[in-house]
This record gives sequence, C-alpha cells and structure tokens, in this order.
Amino acid sequence: MRAPAPRYAANDGVIEAATAALGDMLVEAKDAVGEVSLTVVREKLCDAMIALRDTPGLEYQQLSEIAGVDYPQRAERFDVVYQLLSFTRNHRIRVRVTTDEEKPVPSVTDIWPVAGWLERETYDMYGVLFSGNDDLRRILTDYGFQGHPLRKDFPMTGYVEVRYSEEAKRVVYEPVSLAQDFRNFDFMSPWEGAKYVLPGDEKAAQPEAKGAPTPAKADDVVKADTAAAKSEPAQGKDSKTTDSPAQTGAGQPHPGNQPGEKPKDPDVVPTKGEGQNK
Repeated sequence: MRAPAPRYAANDGVIEAATAALGDMLVEAKDAVGEVSLTVVREKLCDAMIALRDTPGLEYQQLSEIAGVDYPQRAERFDVVYQLLSFTRNHRIRVRVTTDEEKPVPSVTDIWPVAGWLERETYDMYGVLFSGNDDLRRILTDYGFQGHPLRKDFPMTGYVEVRYSEEAKRVVYEPVSLAQDFRNFDFMSPWEGAKYVLPGDEKAAQPEAKGAPTPAKADDVVKADTAAAKSEPAQGKDSKTTDSPAQTGAGQPHPGNQPGEKPKDPDVVPTKGEGQNK
C-alpha cells in the first residue's frame, strides 16, 4: 500500500489535558486497552462536550456514535457512551455518563445535530430518556412495540408476534405463542451418556446399528450386533481359487471371431489385382 491511512495519535497527555479542561465535571478518567475513557457528570454533559470540542490540545470535533450498555444490578443501570473523533489530532476518545429508567440525559443535538438519530436509537433499544430532544421517537422497532429489546431483562421471545391475517387482510399483533415443542435444553450430547431417550426413539424395539445416532449404551449396541450376526447368514460367493473361465466368468477359452466363424458377405466383390479387397 503506497498511501496507508495515518496511525492514530498516542494517548500521551490526553487524560491530563482533559482533567484540566473539565475540572469538577470529570468523575473518572482511565486509559485501558489503548483507549481513553472519561466518565463525566450527567447534568454537565453538554458543558463537558463543548470543552472537549473547543479546548486547544483536545479538539474533538466529531461525534461518531452513541451507544447504550445495560447493567441491571446497578442503581443507575445504563451507560450512555459517546465516541468522539479529533480531525486535527487524529485521535479518538470515549465519554460516558450513567442514568436509570427515569433520569433523563441532556441531549447534545445543539452541539452535534446528528445526535438526534443516535439518541432515538438509544431510547428505542434501552429506554434511556434525553431531555432537549424534540423528536424522541422509536426508530428501529415497529409501531406499538412493547419494551426495549436490548435491556438484559427483556425476554428473547418478546411480548407479541406479527403476522399477516388472511381473514382480516392486514398485519395483526398477537401474544407470542411458540410452536416449538421442546424448549428446555440441557446442552448434553445424547452420544455422551445422556440419561434420556430422544423423541421418537422410544418406538424402536432394538438399538440401531453401530455408528448410528442412538441413546443406547455401548453394551446394548454390542448385543444387537451379535444377535444380527447370528440371525443373518453370510451372502458372499465362494472364494475364487483359480483363474478358469468358470470361476472368473470370462466366457469362452478363446475370444471368438475366428476366420471360420465369419459370415460371407455377398455384397463384397473382390477386385482384380488391386483394391481394398485384394
């Protein structure tokens, strides 16, 4: 590659500069796995973002992403994470605030208008509220969707299912009714000593042949093979001891097509002295 992308700037001095610029707005700053992460006071988020954008030596001009994280065991269970990029310094930084289901996070749409879409996505997936966002609607889920699907306590099957009704000639919402009969999984392979019979195997009188999928034990498989060997006679032919035509099935002792066995063709007229029939 003749013109590779420039490498990101090192993290040296970033935490010190951010600490000086944010002051009491900063809760925690750390450098982990090569990334700088700042936790700021939720109520002062907008002021912290402006300081990170306008302070010389920081200059994080772009908001790249807003994401949510759910920790149900905490009082403030949600992390709202902002990814910032500095064009002038070619450096990235992560800013984080914490909240719960009721306390809103200040919107940064006045600083970065693109945050409107990203905040809607975080609200849709996690239920995080943003004060100052005039269009906080769902953006990924359907109309009338219940709950927030990326919360850890949201059921994987959801609450309702969508289907097209031929009777109503429209899309209808109904409570979830799973058609799967067996939804309890113990993650134990039936070939490794499971103590149950697979559905359908209870109809079998004997275990299947060796190597086939069966919940039977090894002793049962050996007994079944022994019984099958005694009940079924060998069906192979006699072993070959000679190479005679009678044993090999090669036919006559000579290949045939002898001169005396060839029919005379009345249409072939010999020529006089030359030609193909000379």
